[in-house]
Amino acid sequence: MRLARTTAAAALAATLLLTAACSGSSDGGTDGGDSGSLEKVAYLTSFGNFGRDAYAWVALEKGYFREAGFDVDIKPGNATAENLKMIAAGRAAFSPLDLTGLLLAAGQGQAKDVVAVAAIQQKTMAAIMSLEGNGIAVPKDLEGRTLADSPSSVVRNLFPTYAKLAEIDESKVKWVNGTPQTLIGTLAGGGVQGIGQFVVGKPTVEAAAKGRKAVVLPYSDVMRDLYGNVLVTSKKIATENPDMVKRFTAALLKGLEYSIANPEESGEILHKNVPAAAAAPAAAELELMATYVASETGIGGIDLGRVAGSIALLETAGSIPPGVTPEQIVDASLTPKP
Repeated sequence: MRLARTTAAAALAATLLLTAACSGSSDGGTDGGDSGSLEKVAYLTSFGNFGRDAYAWVALEKGYFREAGFDVDIKPGNATAENLKMIAAGRAAFSPLDLTGLLLAAGQGQAKDVVAVAAIQQKTMAAIMSLEGNGIAVPKDLEGRTLADSPSSVVRNLFPTYAKLAEIDESKVKWVNGTPQTLIGTLAGGGVQGIGQFVVGKPTVEAAAKGRKAVVLPYSDVMRDLYGNVLVTSKKIATENPDMVKRFTAALLKGLEYSIANPEESGEILHKNVPAAAAAPAAAELELMATYVASETGIGGIDLGRVAGSIALLETAGSIPPGVTPEQIVDASLTPKP
């Protein structure tokens, strides 16, 4: 497993360096060495400040954003739906959001003002997470249980589709509200039997549970073609300043590359900037995330054919109505190319 992670990290590093070289050109008048000329950018993490989002802090700490001409203000996000509103309203310029969550929003007539410009994870990391001793080992065991998640989380909003495909009676599952800051503690304290969580959250959950092992039910077991988080910006920014989008994307992906290749250091960088985020669990999350980031078609790339397949899956499950297209969600002119 260690050899596999090392090989994946090396391949990832080489690909991302090529991506940065192709996409990272600076526009006229922007000098990364002059703080007065840096463009201020507001960035939201996907969900709180966990190891899975450490790459943004790495890009900041290592100077990748500055080199690309940006002064970036990183704020903790509150899951797909809330982050989507912030981007659409112009209160943040970029955020990694779950692509399936965007498709669900598009099916409801939302997400009209945003576009995806790069993939962070090439497959969904959405999952239900429990602890040994809670009586949950397979999806069917979720019936009769109480689960917690943010109302805007893609894990919660995608659950009806997951339940149908995993043959769970959704009506027998109770949901209560939680926040990024409280979910893991609520599970560890016995307040609920499961929570919505990304699969890479396993080390953080086990650290909070003090010795109890986590039980993970990944959505990808029944929905294999779904992307995970994608980098999103507003259509206004994408249309008016595509070069800025490409430079920011290249800098962020460079931080992602470094994080996957150097998980321990990256966990320390996250802890330095967010003291409440423990370094060791953050590093473990990044190690687990490596296989979700690597791609044969290039880091950050988005295949519109795969997106079309995801749309078809959601339509078949009755999660979205017909009519949503990949081009509504993804700006292919801005996505990194192999």
